[in-house]
Amino acid sequence: MGSVRRLGLAAAVAAAPLGLAYRFALAYRVRAGYPRRLPPTHTPTDLGMPYESITVRSGDLELPAWFIPARGAQLGPGVALIHGWESARDRNLPNARFLHAAGFHCLLIDVRGNGENPAEALPLSAGEFGLDALAAFRALIDRDEVSEGAVMGHSMGAVGATLAAAADDRVAALVAISGPADPYRLTRETFRIANLPIPGPIAVPLAWLTTRVYLHPRGHAVEDISATVAIARYRGPVLLVHGDQDRVVQVGHMDRLARAARDGRSHADRPAPVETVRIVGGQHSWLYEDPGYRSAIGSFLTEHLGGPLAPDEAAGIAADTAVQRIPDAETGFTAVSTASGFRTLAQVARPGVTRLPLVVPDAIIPALPTVADEPAAG
Repeated sequence: MGSVRRLGLAAAVAAAPLGLAYRFALAYRVRAGYPRRLPPTHTPTDLGMPYESITVRSGDLELPAWFIPARGAQLGPGVALIHGWESARDRNLPNARFLHAAGFHCLLIDVRGNGENPAEALPLSAGEFGLDALAAFRALIDRDEVSEGAVMGHSMGAVGATLAAAADDRVAALVAISGPADPYRLTRETFRIANLPIPGPIAVPLAWLTTRVYLHPRGHAVEDISATVAIARYRGPVLLVHGDQDRVVQVGHMDRLARAARDGRSHADRPAPVETVRIVGGQHSWLYEDPGYRSAIGSFLTEHLGGPLAPDEAAGIAADTAVQRIPDAETGFTAVSTASGFRTLAQVARPGVTRLPLVVPDAIIPALPTVADEPAAG
C-alpha cells in the first residue's frame, strides 16, 4: 500500500509542472489576447490629404477605413496599410503621407478589436490580422481608381500583410515592417520583454504550449498564421524593413523571413526580388521618420507597381516628404513597463486569472507578456 501511495505522490509531483505550465498558458491568453482599443484621434485632413470614409467588409464584420486618393483620383497604383497591435488607422497616416506624395492611392483600416471597432469576445491573433489585411487589399483593388495593389504592414500588421499576400496572387508587392517571423518566436519575445525569469530549456516548450493554448479558441493552426510559412508561398516582390535596435521584435526575425522568402522561390526561373533594409538606430516603431526608410519604400513600390513616377523620382519625393508621428496621450505600454517577471509569474496563481472573458470592456487589460507597438506606433 505504501508503494502505491509513493507512486501516486511521484505522479502528482511529475504532473505539477505541466499543470502549472498549462495554467500559465491560459493566463497568458486572457491577459495578452485583448488589445486596448485606441480610436483614431486624427484624420487625413490633419496631414493635408483628401479622403473618403468607407467600411471594409471582412467576414461578418464592417471595418472602419479611409481611402486616400492620389493625383486627383486618377487611375494608378494603391497600397493597403495595416497597423499593428493596440493601434488604429491614424497611426498609418505618416506612411500614407509620403506614399500619397509619391503618387499612390492608400487604404487604411482599423483591424478588428482595435481602433473604432468593438471589443472581440475571443483573443486576437495574426490570423485575424491576416483576414482583415486581405479584406483591405481586396477593397483597394476593387476600386475604379486603382490599377495595381500592394499591401504594407507594421509589426503584427506585417504578419497580416504577409498572410494576405500569400492568399491572393493579385498582390503585386509586399512591404513588411518590424514583423515577427512566427507565433512561437513571437511568444518567446513576449517572455523576454516582460523579463520573465524562464530558462531557455523551459522557455522553448513553454512557448510551444502557450502558443497552442492561445490559438485554440479561434481554431487556428500555428503554421496557418506563420509569416515564415506564408512568405515562402508568396511569389511576388518583397521588401522587409527592420530597425537594428528593435527591442520588441529583434532584427533576426527579418533575416529569418528573408531566408524563407528566398528559399521559397529558389527554383523559379526568374524569381521576384526579396529586399531587406536595416534602419541604423531604428527601433520597433516610427521608422518612417528616417528618410532612407521612405526612399526605399517609395522606390520599391514604384518599380513593382508600375509608376506613376520613375523609381528615382518617387524615392526622392518620399524621402523629402516631412512626416512626424501622430501625437498621443497614451501612457507607456503596461506589459513592458509594470510588474517584474517574478510578479508576473506569481499572478498565475491568482483566482480567476485563467478565466476567458465573454466580452472585454474598454478598460486596459492587465499586463502579462504581450507584444504591442510602442505608444502611438501603429
